[in-house]
Amino acid sequence: MLAYLTGRMIKKNKDLKALETALGYKFKSHDLLRCALTHSSARSVDADTDDNERLEFIGDRVLGLVMAELLGETMPTAREGDLARRFNQLVRRETCATVARQINLGRYLILSPSESDNGGRDKDTILADAMEALLAAIFLDGGFPKARATVRSLWEPQCRQPSCSDQDAKSALQEWAQGRGMPLPRYVEISRTGPDHAPVFIAEVQIDGTEPGRGEGPSKRAAEQAAASSVLQREGVRRVTNDNA
Repeated sequence: MLAYLTGRMIKKNKDLKALETALGYKFKSHDLLRCALTHSSARSVDADTDDNERLEFIGDRVLGLVMAELLGETMPTAREGDLARRFNQLVRRETCATVARQINLGRYLILSPSESDNGGRDKDTILADAMEALLAAIFLDGGFPKARATVRSLWEPQCRQPSCSDQDAKSALQEWAQGRGMPLPRYVEISRTGPDHAPVFIAEVQIDGTEPGRGEGPSKRAAEQAAASSVLQREGVRRVTNDNA
């Protein structure tokens, strides 16, 4: 299976035992693990370095299959539309990034110096892609049962969170504003505090013609959802379950 990856493997020596403990899986091939941790920016330093983009492609499918199986078990009476909505919540970029932060994945990423200096270790896109690449690496290294067990373990906190309503708060607020001839909502990040593995974001939503609303969450998206929800509740539009995953 390693033949799926081509080129020279990363030589950098890192202590990855803590990450393996967090994953609940011990790799037979640390070269494969390092490849999963290598962002494409590292190729600007060494063009022969294998990055994690191909692994990400596989990991996305592994995650999707495991999550579909899990939802089939835990939501036996749900309609297809409800299953699809919940599935999308659990596999989207923000959720993958949240899971990555739970295991402090950013600490282990292999980035170019410039990407690292620009906050790459805490970018949702980079974290989510690396998380999917890790799932692929576990699948290739140990087989599907090991990958399934890892997904079920790491995503368990996300699965326990209540699902969002049929329409998330941001979409509902946009429709509410448009229905009244108002401009589209604008979202502004007010602050980001806390450690890298457990950040707290505060966002503000601004709509000309009404008071702004603020919200807090563990990701930028979650804070924006909370801000939108605060305006909807203030205006008496509806009660919305925040999508904080």
